[in-house]
Amino acid sequence: MEIQKVCILGAGNLGSRVALQSAISGYQVTVYDIDPNAFENAKKTMSKILYQLEKEGIVTKEDSTDSMNRIHFTLDVQEAVNEADIINESVLEDVEIKQKVWTQFGEIAPEKTIFTTNTSYLLPSMFASFTGRPEKFCALHFHDVFYSRVVDIMPHLGTDPTLIPLLEEFGKSLNQVPVLVKKENHGYIFNSMLMAFVGAAGKLLTNDVANISDIDKSWMVNFHMPMGPFGILDSVGLDTAWHVTRNMPDKSSQAFAALLKTYIDAGKLGEKSGEGFYSYPKPSYRDADFLR
Repeated sequence: MEIQKVCILGAGNLGSRVALQSAISGYQVTVYDIDPNAFENAKKTMSKILYQLEKEGIVTKEDSTDSMNRIHFTLDVQEAVNEADIINESVLEDVEIKQKVWTQFGEIAPEKTIFTTNTSYLLPSMFASFTGRPEKFCALHFHDVFYSRVVDIMPHLGTDPTLIPLLEEFGKSLNQVPVLVKKENHGYIFNSMLMAFVGAAGKLLTNDVANISDIDKSWMVNFHMPMGPFGILDSVGLDTAWHVTRNMPDKSSQAFAALLKTYIDAGKLGEKSGEGFYSYPKPSYRDADFLR
């Protein structure tokens, strides 16, 4: 099977990036969302990324124009899946929502379509049966796409094994580094390590051992990193982090999830909303004096 047309479900932070990289890589892309406002935000995100890529000499202005012309945004589910070779879903980290989405799209997608989920913590077996075609379902989890270029391929027990090399080649065509998760694991590879690190930072904060900036400073100085755990969380999105931590059973994670919820309720979702643990576009951890 040759993949030519890509369907992205969810025009959020990550879905927008996967869509743009797919278009840059020459694929025809359809982006579906239930919220028309999400499309405007997605287009702004794409424009910012293309501007930066142009500055770095990675793409030309002509490439940028051609890429955007290959992306179509739609609120119509039938139009979204028309002739789609692969669907990559990036909706909220909520089991019931994802199950409803896959029930809907499993019924209307072409028989040839490969189904993939971009969930960052949930397991593909939680949704595979809802598609009606579990053998064609697999997790295909992207990270930042442009600067963190790993894509996790995680099948469930019923995934057709012939999908794996096809998804590996698709990942490579998007300028990603495919890694295979041999069996289902909450958090895949990197996120399993990241959540251990973020969880430790959250425990230090909720136990009042240290404040946000000092925790970040300690990490940044010792590991020569441009941001610490709370800066990373702002980049990921506090709503995404909350959806992950609230499903973790230990008391420390539940305490941190409760703290994250207070930020979310205040509209502080991180970098994408202009404020989270830090204020954007000029967070204090980027100041020259932050580590002095």
